Amino acid sequence: MEDEVREPAVAGFFYPGSVTELMKCLEWCFKHELGPQRTPGEVEPSGKYRIKSAIVPHAGYIYSGPCAAHVYVTIKEDRVPETIIILGPNHTGYGAPVSVFPRGIWRTPLGDTKVDDTIAEKLASMEPFKADKLAHLEEHSIEVQIPFLQYVLNKEFKIVPIVLMDQRLRTAREVAGAIYDLMQEVDKDIIVLASSDMSHYVSQKSAYEKDLKALEYVINLDIEGFYDVVEQDNITICGVGPIAVAALVAKSFGIQGALLKYYTSGDISGDKTAVVGYASLVFGENPPRTERSRVRREKIKEAPLVA
Repeated sequence: MEDEVREPAVAGFFYPGSVTELMKCLEWCFKHELGPQRTPGEVEPSGKYRIKSAIVPHAGYIYSGPCAAHVYVTIKEDRVPETIIILGPNHTGYGAPVSVFPRGIWRTPLGDTKVDDTIAEKLASMEPFKADKLAHLEEHSIEVQIPFLQYVLNKEFKIVPIVLMDQRLRTAREVAGAIYDLMQEVDKDIIVLASSDMSHYVSQKSAYEKDLKALEYVINLDIEGFYDVVEQDNITICGVGPIAVAALVAKSFGIQGALLKYYTSGDISGDKTAVVGYASLVFGENPPRTERSRVRREKIKEAPLVA
């Protein structure tokens, strides 16, 4: 029986649709002055971070790609996992409240990546998960991570795509608990990847102040505090649930968080009147030492928009 293929929905929109242009764009993300300024080919896995989960943005590559590149090169420096569980918010309103893509292949211009049907079907048999493909058909938050993974890992790996329409803290706890238990039970090397942008369409000043305040709670694994500040300060983070799951998994493992990079779309385009915030974080037993987020409140150099 042939695997069902989930065709790309946002190739040519969020990222280039041709192999050549996509490869150039990904290289640009890693070499950009707001990116890590080193490519995956320049690093070797050492296992030093022991990463269990991470958070990456999901906007168009010319905006959030350099930020996401920080997480991906750090994962490459750590190891190449067997399976990546990718959680994204539901932007379309289609499908189940907690939707697991149960089996098949995800296609991008760089090739095909298989779903880990063993893990996906185990999760789909548990509450609050449901096996469902509808939520994934037009959703970009997971799709935009696949070319990065294909480019960086450069070997066979599998994914478990999960879309969260229900992003309540109670649901995030249930999802994180099930994933943590599964990571403990199965004999597979798994990393949990949460896909989310930060503040949407606010001033540069507001984005920096609100996002970095919220990220302090995430880094410190205070998820109740994170939800409280998001509500109290009206922070328009689209993937509150996925972020919470990544941090709750980390908390269950007793590991630490590190903010690798924060900037906004205004730092790329120069238009700082209505920006979107982007953040990259990893959680590991020995995560990279980085500047604390309070230090990152200083103005970041502007970078040119790439067509």
